[in-house]
Amino acid sequence: MTENTALYVYALLPDRADAAEGVTGLDGRPLRVVAVPGTGVAALVHEATPAPFQGDDDRVRRWVAEQSEAVTTVWERAGSLLPMTFNVLVAADTASGRSAEQRLGDWIREQEEDITGQLDALSGRCELRVEVTLDRQAASAGGSAASTEETEGGARSPGMRRLLAKQREQREKNAAGQLADTLHAGLRRRLLAVAEDLRDRGAAHRDPGETDVLSAALLVRREDIDSVGAVLSEAQALQPALRIRFLGPWPPYSFTETRPQAAAEHAAG
Repeated sequence: MTENTALYVYALLPDRADAAEGVTGLDGRPLRVVAVPGTGVAALVHEATPAPFQGDDDRVRRWVAEQSEAVTTVWERAGSLLPMTFNVLVAADTASGRSAEQRLGDWIREQEEDITGQLDALSGRCELRVEVTLDRQAASAGGSAASTEETEGGARSPGMRRLLAKQREQREKNAAGQLADTLHAGLRRRLLAVAEDLRDRGAAHRDPGETDVLSAALLVRREDIDSVGAVLSEAQALQPALRIRFLGPWPPYSFTETRPQAAAEHAAG
């Protein structure tokens, strides 16, 4: 039987022993908080074998969801937290005789200033995800030019009608692209007026008839969440062709710089 000689690390957080009480992680494993004496920092972990969690796509998605749920629960209790990515493991060092917990503690002590600085900076903050696209058909003038083309096309051959349709589609796409660029600059500026930081992300959702305007993660004080919603509502009112997806609040995944690379192996093979 393989021994549990590693720790699976979910997050770093201020030392608070009760933060993980009753919380479970991957496959229902009970989580615990490992405090590092003298630092005020702790790690959210469970015991594990020194091997990555591997499985089919559905299983991995379930694990990632379980990890996210556990981290969010503890984050809400602790008020500040540095979430780790999936499959961060700290293994025991058989050569030196140091346990996984000792190795994790060594790394936290080495990085204490950076970790505590981030925990302080992120206290009371959350991450919001904003995805904004432009519906090209809704954004197009849609009036006389398109209607005239369609009327004229009725008397033309099927090949000509297809050509006219493609030309119209390209004009709509070009016009939407120019409008999206203009909207992006203004929306980004207004969001940064209520958010502390903004990081661009790749678009996660976009229908074929939509043009990307902005896809970003925002670092926001909890009391400013409604202000972000107000900015987006105003943008929607000014340009009804916008399609807005507003997600969160979540722990600040996109704004966490610390990863225990020196002590944690993203186990492979």
